[in-house]
Amino acid sequence: MSTQEIAEAVMALSEKERLELARRIVASIGSEDVPARVADAVRGIEDVVTGRVAGLNESQFRDALK
Repeated sequence: MSTQEIAEAVMALSEKERLELARRIVASIGSEDVPARVADAVRGIEDVVTGRVAGLNESQFRDALK
């Protein structure tokens, strides 16, 4: 199976399943090689997807960059 085929199959999963897969992939790389900010980013994405944290719309995001 090619990386493209895997990516397409992954995108067909539910958000919850993709988040779990992301956690498993990050964990498989090994904590010594994975910066803590990558694990934080995965948790942040999970927080937005699950509704624990409200995400930003494009306008809010652009304003935050100023």
